[in-house]
Amino acid sequence: MLLPLAASAQTQPHLSRFLTEMPAASLVAGADSYGPISKDVPVAPVLRDGETIGWAFITSDFVGTTGYSGKPIHVMMAVDADAKIIGVKLVKHSEPIVLIGIPDAKIAALTEGYVGFDLITAVDGSSHELNIISGATVTIMVIDDSIIRSGLRVARALGLGGLSVAQAATGPTFDINPDAKAASDWLTLVGDGTIRRMSLDIGQVNNAFAAMADPRAAERPIDGTPDDNFIDMYATLVSIPAIGEAVLGDRGNANLRTWLKDGEHAILVAGRGQYSFKGSGYVRGGLFDRIQLIQGDMSVRFRDRNHRRVGDIFADGVPELSEMDLFKIPADAGFDPTEPWRLQLLVQRDVGAIERVYTTFDMGWQAPAQYLRQMAPAPSLAPVTAEIDSDEQAAKTALWQRIWRDKTLEIAGLAIMLAVLTAAFFFQGFLTRSAAVTFWFRIGYLSVTLVFLGWYANAQLSVVNLMALGSSLISGFTWEAFLLDPLTFILWFAIAAALIFWGRGAYCGWLCPFGALQELTNRIAKFFRVPQWTLPWGLHERLWAVKYIIFLGLLGTMLASVDQAEKLAEVEPFKTAIVLKFDRAWPFVLYALVLLGIGLFVERFFCRYLCPLGAALAIPARIRMFDWLKRYRECGSPCQTCAHECMVQAIHPTGEINPNECLYCLHCQVLYQSEHKCPVVIKKLKRQENLLAGSKGATEALERFMTKNPNPKENRNV
Repeated sequence: MLLPLAASAQTQPHLSRFLTEMPAASLVAGADSYGPISKDVPVAPVLRDGETIGWAFITSDFVGTTGYSGKPIHVMMAVDADAKIIGVKLVKHSEPIVLIGIPDAKIAALTEGYVGFDLITAVDGSSHELNIISGATVTIMVIDDSIIRSGLRVARALGLGGLSVAQAATGPTFDINPDAKAASDWLTLVGDGTIRRMSLDIGQVNNAFAAMADPRAAERPIDGTPDDNFIDMYATLVSIPAIGEAVLGDRGNANLRTWLKDGEHAILVAGRGQYSFKGSGYVRGGLFDRIQLIQGDMSVRFRDRNHRRVGDIFADGVPELSEMDLFKIPADAGFDPTEPWRLQLLVQRDVGAIERVYTTFDMGWQAPAQYLRQMAPAPSLAPVTAEIDSDEQAAKTALWQRIWRDKTLEIAGLAIMLAVLTAAFFFQGFLTRSAAVTFWFRIGYLSVTLVFLGWYANAQLSVVNLMALGSSLISGFTWEAFLLDPLTFILWFAIAAALIFWGRGAYCGWLCPFGALQELTNRIAKFFRVPQWTLPWGLHERLWAVKYIIFLGLLGTMLASVDQAEKLAEVEPFKTAIVLKFDRAWPFVLYALVLLGIGLFVERFFCRYLCPLGAALAIPARIRMFDWLKRYRECGSPCQTCAHECMVQAIHPTGEINPNECLYCLHCQVLYQSEHKCPVVIKKLKRQENLLAGSKGATEALERFMTKNPNPKENRNV
């Protein structure tokens, strides 16, 4: 009996853990219990009144497909004797795109939509319609791949629906002929099938969408005449030596052989036209979601670490191509270069502000006879199951470097913001001489923080980032996991430096997008004369502690369960208001709006009393080595001007500024130099005016005397 790959690599199947968490009735309608897990294959009978009506299993016990998080998406399934899916439940995942706001219920509902799917129809790798959720394309494709491939493996292992374990070949077998030769010109290579071509025009694509069940698919056709080129795509298997040499040249082919390890293969994909087979979304998670290779019931989706650009194709007569790329097929994929395969292209169309529909087009490829040679059947070799560590490390490094290159605009923008803020803090004495200049500088900076850093770049830090760091330190820290998000990485390093100089206020007061949203909306409220509430000092001071209690509660929960802590971290409205721009389930939107509503009357309400991230930053801010906010001895006794005008009441009645609560807005420094509000400055100016007036009076008296006594001798005697 076939032992699944994923199961063979672990001593305890995932199924044993999830059986106790998922009642049989919840997985399969009408079921009442499970039978014991099989010793050979990690499946458990699903029982109804003692009779087996299907077999339950976890997809990750059979396939190792991972999502954006790099971790498996665990789906519990059940199939019946006819190889039909009778139950599907999403039981565990670590996908960040879902954790940041796409409802689990939406993903779960899509997953459960596979109930009734006939796995027999997928034996030849036939495509089926995918109900993609906008913003989670890769995640849904990973789930689909896991369900189909694991379902087929279970069906084959148990002989369901007439399927059986693949038997060793008894007839002639073939392998790649190392002595084969390939043509040197592009036209011949395409003509003899060495390179396959798929050319789609606008009319074909529009017709494909028009034939879909969703009527919205036809409502936004591609502009242009039907004969205009949509995509002209080519593909070939360059790991066949003769093809690699003909297409890549001697040097390119040699580099390819160095890149490929034992058991690995590579395809060349090239194209031109208005549609890209790569797209740009793969940069975020390192996975190309527009193409996949399919061979039988095996499919391969390509990650950034298994991708290389091609500078030139050396065959004569190559047309001008805008994209030329190599994609590596891992050794453990089970790919057979002598068997037919096809490359599937996913084409998308917007049908709403955040909704898309998808259709697919296939291009088949089979090695022409001249590249094969017949051989006697040989014993099967154990598949290579892991890449060499050094190659894996190089791939991770290449991935984060690629992401940083593609985020050049955002990184440059953040660098400018940090430079401007640093200059403002270092020369705050000059900036705060003018109340108007300081006010408009702050309003402008907060607007950039909200729009560019928040809504555009999604660089909103969260206490979840600290949880991820803590979890990484416990499970094994790697820099690559944090380098994948360059803006977050830069911000955290900037905050670490700022804590030494200015405390938490550098981030909370200037660089937090949700904090900026609170303050800007409060400014608008003040413009329309919305009354402002000032809490009594005793109550206000005690409410400070709430955010620290929330943070410590999240920290304690994280030590027990990171997943649960991430859910409780929804106390932060950052994901709703900034990352998802309020496009979320109504309870989350209502919660964020309530906080912003209170903030219209109590400035920075969430920052003052509830923000766990602010509390987390305030604790290490105690190491602050400099105190740049100037104060007079009279501050607090008797003067209370700064205390009354501090937007977050961070100044004690006795005059001290609480560094844990100060957002470093610099308003107190404006007042420190104010000639109209600061009593100390006013007193100094009055004293200077009196001295000046006295000096002026004496001068005038002398001038009058000189005028009345013009005799030079008398003047000399005066």
